[in-house]
Amino acid sequence: MKSYPINKEFFPFNRFTPPISESFLAMAVPHMKTPRFLFRDPSLDVTRLSVPGWEGHPVEVFLLSPKGSGSHAPCLVYLHGGGFVLPAAGYHYRNAMRYAKEADCKVLFVNYRLAPQVAHPVFFEDCYAAFCWAYENAADLGIDPARFGVGGDSAGSTLAVGLCMMARDRNHPVNFLFQMLPYPFLDARNTSESSRLYTDTPMWNSSLSDRIGPMTKADPARPDYVYYSPVEATSFEGLPPAYIETAEFDCLHDDGILYAEKLRSCGIPVTLNETKGTMHGFDIVQKAPTTQAALAARIAFLQQYLR
Repeated sequence: MKSYPINKEFFPFNRFTPPISESFLAMAVPHMKTPRFLFRDPSLDVTRLSVPGWEGHPVEVFLLSPKGSGSHAPCLVYLHGGGFVLPAAGYHYRNAMRYAKEADCKVLFVNYRLAPQVAHPVFFEDCYAAFCWAYENAADLGIDPARFGVGGDSAGSTLAVGLCMMARDRNHPVNFLFQMLPYPFLDARNTSESSRLYTDTPMWNSSLSDRIGPMTKADPARPDYVYYSPVEATSFEGLPPAYIETAEFDCLHDDGILYAEKLRSCGIPVTLNETKGTMHGFDIVQKAPTTQAALAARIAFLQQYLR
């Protein structure tokens, strides 16, 4: 690994790269369980649900509700990162809990099915089906159907943008209020300048990105491939305002910049937060000052669009 001037506040993860392979996933994924702390916050009601995913396959979701959120609350649909192959990690749940409490919204946290057990477009369709279920049952869930937003980090950002595009393309009645996208993966071509530069950065790099395509079996010939590589879309009209957050030493840095340019060219408002001294997934170090500043920026964006 080359030496990069990544902030030391991210130690030890500024030196860690996950050994992504099918054999590693087969060993590690079964041991990645839902953390117990999710159910121990007295200011949140957390409900575990099994909802119909694509073709009726059950998908686990968690509904996080701030105490006293009432019967007509806004809702953030949150789609965790992990390269389409890893389940949610502890920091994904901690972030979701903060979003719920500090933005005073419900959070629908979707544990979609993963590659390589399933192939594209199953993870997109699971997320879309889970959202549709929540929309159709909004009254029972205490959600205002006119106040849905969507967010996701890394590959979860791909799913979040894909969800916005799917709802638009399928004429779903929802009007998402926003898309919140920390360090997004949005260009499956993996040919940007940041992809060329950052082939061995910690946490994620373009060499790892090259391994994901064969695992997801995403086929560029499919008409729904555009959801897997959203910057290649021919139209960005009708998409919601965006918060886009980039990491400095990240092969996906340019994905976020390019998507921001595409949206702005259509007159869609974009809040762009280019963090410095950071690597992909830096918010795994929750107490780092840069993480705290980034979380505050995300929450301010949520508050702006959910109030």
